[in-house]
Amino acid sequence: MSNHFFPRLRVLLFAALSVSAVYAAAPPSNTDDPAIKAGVDSSSALVQLNGDPLATSPRTKPPKGKKIDFSSSTVKSERARLSALRNDFKAWLRANAPKARVSGEFDLSLNAVAVQLNGVSLNQLRAAPMVKRVESQGLYYPTVADPDLSIIHAEEAWASGGGPANAGEGVKVAIIDSGIDIRHPCFSDAGYASQNQFGDRRFTNNKVIAAKVFNNKTPQQGFTAEAIDSHGTHVAGTAACNHATPATVGGVDIPYDMSGVAPRALLGNYNVFPGTTGSARSEDIVNALESAYADGFDIANMSLGGGANGMQDLLTIAVDNLDQANMVVAVAAGNSGPGHFTIESPGSAARALTAGSSTVPHFVGAPVTVAGITNGAASGDFEVVAADLTAPLGVVVGTTNGLSTACTPLTENLAGTIALVSRGVCTFSMKIRNAQNAGAIAVLVANNQQGDPTAMASDGTPSQPTVPAYMVSIATGQAIKGSDGAATTIAASLAYFLTPNVDFMSGTSSQGPTDVDFRVKPDVVAPGVNVLSSIPIAFCEGEPCFAFFQGTSMATPHLAGSAAIVRWLHPQLDASEVRSTIVNTADQGFLKTFYTGAVVTDPHVGGAGRENLLSAVNARVALDPVSVSFGSVPSGSGQTRTVAVEVTNLGAPATVSLSVGAGSGGVA
Repeated sequence: MSNHFFPRLRVLLFAALSVSAVYAAAPPSNTDDPAIKAGVDSSSALVQLNGDPLATSPRTKPPKGKKIDFSSSTVKSERARLSALRNDFKAWLRANAPKARVSGEFDLSLNAVAVQLNGVSLNQLRAAPMVKRVESQGLYYPTVADPDLSIIHAEEAWASGGGPANAGEGVKVAIIDSGIDIRHPCFSDAGYASQNQFGDRRFTNNKVIAAKVFNNKTPQQGFTAEAIDSHGTHVAGTAACNHATPATVGGVDIPYDMSGVAPRALLGNYNVFPGTTGSARSEDIVNALESAYADGFDIANMSLGGGANGMQDLLTIAVDNLDQANMVVAVAAGNSGPGHFTIESPGSAARALTAGSSTVPHFVGAPVTVAGITNGAASGDFEVVAADLTAPLGVVVGTTNGLSTACTPLTENLAGTIALVSRGVCTFSMKIRNAQNAGAIAVLVANNQQGDPTAMASDGTPSQPTVPAYMVSIATGQAIKGSDGAATTIAASLAYFLTPNVDFMSGTSSQGPTDVDFRVKPDVVAPGVNVLSSIPIAFCEGEPCFAFFQGTSMATPHLAGSAAIVRWLHPQLDASEVRSTIVNTADQGFLKTFYTGAVVTDPHVGGAGRENLLSAVNARVALDPVSVSFGSVPSGSGQTRTVAVEVTNLGAPATVSLSVGAGSGGVA
């Protein structure tokens, strides 16, 4: 066995021993300026001043192969001269365009300033005598790759079989959910061979080859397989959206083209939540699973869950049996976390490929600029600004990361400010209302958990706050809490943000062990927070229709799509071997807790780790079961348990060594 694989295997089995004792309207346009192209920020400008910067000035341009010596008297003198030119411009600005604000100054690569326009036109700035050029600031992005697929190394795995044009070719993935909108470009059948189709042909094509409805309410209400709810279409897109499908969210172009994990896989719509039904019975789901199996589907995705019916409900047994009949069944762990023993059924099934959820570091939100630094913010159920709003920042000091939670009436005078408070203790509605009552004209709520900001929900009570309100990340909150009184601008136009907040466990991702046999669940973690995928056309104002969703529902189709890639490259593997390649090659040491950012070491939280599809398709052995639990063993009892693990060689000869050890008590 290679060193690459063996350490992961050994760590997993040791850890597996279970011993139990934002959306807004566009900003107003400046009528004397040309139309703004996509990819620019019309609320700010770069203003180039007359005169060369240090890098090109004859006085300071360094000799070939050298760098500028900032300690030299010549450079210091030139910097002072350029600073004086900028001061002249700022004086002109105060006299002629007082609403505009300089947010940055440059003298090395440009002799220029950055200006927050606040309603001032570009032509007004061009009138300044010391100005050489004025232009709107561009919106640039650090990457044009899909951060979601990059996390699990999907594109590298595709290369093993010829790339995205073939990735998942011919493998069939059944989506047991709320339907798939075949009108979406993610599910166009252009370029697909003719396929046998099953069910209601109004909702099938040669990409989505089945459309069937399964719900006990269907006969009375006349539901069809049509996608009325958005959930199933989103899940299907993550699993198998066609490669390089352009995406927009809220009018913002996403700076990469989206692909599913297995873009050439075929899909099946097995609708157990048709129409407006919000629930399905076990029978509906079992019927759908069996129908998909009969229709020749290789993999089933179940982004669903519920409370277990007894210690071992029949739906989990059905899942186990289908796995033994060679159908991989990917199931959500549930969104009942944090806390042990929160795994939902049928994710608790021993042979389910059960998904936990972690963060994808991107979102579309409102740009919020404080003291010249811009970060993204999320809105949710509360009001948003109709036009760019600029006001002083009103920091409400308290004990939660230095900020008040604003859960009681505030004594601070926040009149005319954009208040900054912290998440925690009380509802968003209460803290925003308290800030508004203290005079705030808008509110920023700093998250108290790691990761990106999330959409804030109202509490549904009467007298909801009426001022705009947004959440910013905990990092942004910490960065700006010392800027009380600083000019703060909330932009009305949205932007795409790529952030550092990758691999944080979702705060709601369900945790093991299971109530049945104290099994290790989830099996593995995949991206499930801020996952970009397709939604039905009825759910957006203009095509193409995409949205960011979160939950273990969004993590699960990453595993289903990954199983499709493994089966595409290794069709000889059975279901248990496919599961093992995904679980037993997961990356460890990357997942972090959402409260502190510490590395996750508990397998009942993070399973085997974060999925790595490239490692999965190159796995050299498979294990059955994929993890080992020894059940409930009283600490110090001296009891012994024996669990058989079948190890299957998938390639060259390998030597396997295993070690397990008891936990220290509690859930371990």
